[in-house]
Amino acid sequence: MAKITAVECIRTRRNGSWTIVKVMTDQDGLYGLGSASDVYNPEAVVMIVEQLLAPLLIGKDASNIEDLWQTMFMSGYWRNGALLHTAIGGIDMALWDIKGKEAGLPVYQLLGGACRAAVPCYGHAGGADISELVESVHRFREEGYTVIRVQLGGYGGGGFIETDKANVPSPSWAGKQVFDEHAYLQAIPRMFEQLRTEFGFGLQFTHDVHEHLSPIHAVQLSKRVEPFDLFYLEDAIAPEQIGWYRQLRQQSAVPQAVGELFVHPQEWTPLIQERLIDFIRVRVSKAGGISACRKIAALGEAFGVRTAWQEGGENDPVNQAASVHLDMAIWNFGIQEINHFRPEELDAFEGHIERRGGYLYPSDKPGLGIELDELKAAQLVGDGWKRNAYYNPYLLDRKADGTLVRP
Repeated sequence: MAKITAVECIRTRRNGSWTIVKVMTDQDGLYGLGSASDVYNPEAVVMIVEQLLAPLLIGKDASNIEDLWQTMFMSGYWRNGALLHTAIGGIDMALWDIKGKEAGLPVYQLLGGACRAAVPCYGHAGGADISELVESVHRFREEGYTVIRVQLGGYGGGGFIETDKANVPSPSWAGKQVFDEHAYLQAIPRMFEQLRTEFGFGLQFTHDVHEHLSPIHAVQLSKRVEPFDLFYLEDAIAPEQIGWYRQLRQQSAVPQAVGELFVHPQEWTPLIQERLIDFIRVRVSKAGGISACRKIAALGEAFGVRTAWQEGGENDPVNQAASVHLDMAIWNFGIQEINHFRPEELDAFEGHIERRGGYLYPSDKPGLGIELDELKAAQLVGDGWKRNAYYNPYLLDRKADGTLVRP
């Protein structure tokens, strides 16, 4: 069996925010790729890989994926954190990539084989107002999507008020706009009413609250949008308040999807076991990779919960490939979030996932089926990224009085 000889982190994309893990072995030409990207803390993840995990793995049998996962999981004593799981997730994907290459099979075949011909995905429609949103939905429908996420602008859109028109204290802590929960509660049901008038009930819609609401307002919103037959309502409640999903389930039949910020098993386990959600939406790398997510999917199958792995615009083609291989093999798959990449980015990742219409298609090459052209990856970064000067915190919203809005 192949022994691990080195673990390397490759930074790419024009801002250096993508981190691709390359696990090399003593077998000529045999290596694996994984995603350890974190757009807000990339250097921290790289340090975990290089200083903690890589030395543990050198000389180990690359085929013992479960034992290596558990070793990495407990190696820093403190566990179940986003950065550690991202580092583990990248290595775990690379180990599955190696195993698939050794077997001469795509990863989804190693996971039990295909459950479907292709992977349904949903598009992201948005607009500053309802007319722009309607135009965006028309474009996605014409491209072949039957499930479309709809947002009035960015997250919290429909709930923003220009600061000079809001009742703010002096001096104000707000920027150019403030978030108002009551405005949002009025705007989003009205948005869905207008969309159903325009498109009828043939299209399916999702909407991402992005945890902007207090729990009781999230319950109110879910009740108000129930007549509009959503595919699901996403991240209505922040992970710190997941107990509120019990009240939400008692009062609303709108399907609920959550998990984008989850990294700890005790976040998703009670929600699944109590059947309080309908879709689990963790990011594959953030949960600890393919090994962790196939267990989450198995738990979900036992309780009637489907998968909808999170992607996000800052994610990379390797994580997308891992997600789609899981999607192909998991019976209780629900829907896959789409991700869009620039042509030059796709050019650096040969064998990347292909989208045709509203479906994603994995490569049938062995492993994850994806290869990284390291020269092109370096060219993507260019001169715009300085390792020690990287600074990209999540942009936060505030209410009129200055209170921060989660996430």
